[in-house]
Amino acid sequence: MNNFKKIGLSALAGSLVAFSAHAGELSATGSASLTMSDSDQNGGAAIGRGNQFSMGDSITLAGSGEMDNGMTISVSFEIDNDDTGGGEVYDSHSMTLDTNGMGTITFAGHGGSSAMSALDDTTPNAYEESWDAVSGADTGTRVGGSSGDNMFTYTSPTISGAKVTMAYLNASDAVTDVSYSDFAIAYSPEMVDGLTVGYGQGDTEVTAGTEIEHTAMYVKYTYGSVTVGYQENEASAAATSNAIDFEAFGISYAVSDNFTVAYSSSESKKGSDADVQEATGISASFTSGGMTIAGVMNDVDNVAFDATNDTEGYELNLSFAF
Repeated sequence: MNNFKKIGLSALAGSLVAFSAHAGELSATGSASLTMSDSDQNGGAAIGRGNQFSMGDSITLAGSGEMDNGMTISVSFEIDNDDTGGGEVYDSHSMTLDTNGMGTITFAGHGGSSAMSALDDTTPNAYEESWDAVSGADTGTRVGGSSGDNMFTYTSPTISGAKVTMAYLNASDAVTDVSYSDFAIAYSPEMVDGLTVGYGQGDTEVTAGTEIEHTAMYVKYTYGSVTVGYQENEASAAATSNAIDFEAFGISYAVSDNFTVAYSSSESKKGSDADVQEATGISASFTSGGMTIAGVMNDVDNVAFDATNDTEGYELNLSFAF
């Protein structure tokens, strides 16, 4: 072997050693769960029982690395069996830039959540919201803005108790014909321990010239083991079919560090529809190590604004984290 080849191979080997020494690592966390759900309907079509049991599973790969300027870049990939019909196992994935003091910027290739989508119901519960576990009760009955793939989200650092979140979803023919943006602010005043108030707003143009304005306001207060929350959301639109008023209340009590019980209620009104969806529910959860058992019993009247559909929903979940 001539000297030029020796020098080239030595340089290549040195570069590989240098790269491997600085390479980041991915850590894996996982979860598995067994869920039993059921419902009883008073009026309307009969509900087919079918198999009431289902399994959930998820593996999340996460890694991060620090740059020379002190900023940190992290990535997250989720693998699960949440098959939507195409045999997909590669689910939520995102990358986040921590700007080292100026907040974080997240780009979610899939599974992105906007500032408003996190405010559909912030009232406290022990497992699920009052309208959950009942088929159809969350379809067109809540105000939560828009979310989608390839979404940017900025989260500010907390300054004097205030934190701002902004989201942007670029226009895509496959999702919507316009871009979407929203913002939310949460404020926890330092002089009132346990109090948080929040506000969010977003605009959606479903078709050219048809705009829906989403707003959400909430307040939560924790005193010792008790947390109380109240919320009002509104979707304002020229077409009454797109106008929704949503109101929710919840209270939770931490009986111990491991056991929590809660009561929640909500009310949704759509435009001039006389049938108001009313939901109430109780939930509880118990945690021991990496195991959690939780359940909810919800009663929803006028499901999806249908006066003939009053349904009770039940769900029990046993999950393990590892």
